[in-house]
Amino acid sequence: MTEKTALTPAGHTAPPARFSHGVRKGNILQVAGQVGFLPAAEGEAPTPAGPTLREQTLQTLANVEAVLTAGGASWDDVMMIRVYLTDTAHFAEMNEIYDAYFADLTAPPAARTTVYVGLPAGLLVEIDAMAVLD
Repeated sequence: MTEKTALTPAGHTAPPARFSHGVRKGNILQVAGQVGFLPAAEGEAPTPAGPTLREQTLQTLANVEAVLTAGGASWDDVMMIRVYLTDTAHFAEMNEIYDAYFADLTAPPAARTTVYVGLPAGLLVEIDAMAVLD
């Protein structure tokens, strides 16, 4: 039986509850919902990348990518992405940022779902991903 491995990339804060930033078992890698926190500074509270959707989305995607990399995966391995937005008015802007971010992706794009949620104060977006490795 394949062992399950928890993933916490350098620069990520400890999760606020008992869960992993990512988990890999065999060729499946699940990235937990990531938000736009800047890399952790020891002894300091997590800090959002900025107040704008653009700043937070780009940092969130970088945080997802860090977990993918820690698990031996890349965006080409991602099968499913879920985007959680706090405001329906952000949908078009997030799509523009998302399309530009993945413009150079060579593999077919991942499937995606977008839902609207409440997040802690100041956070505008959360993203998770599921990858299947060869």
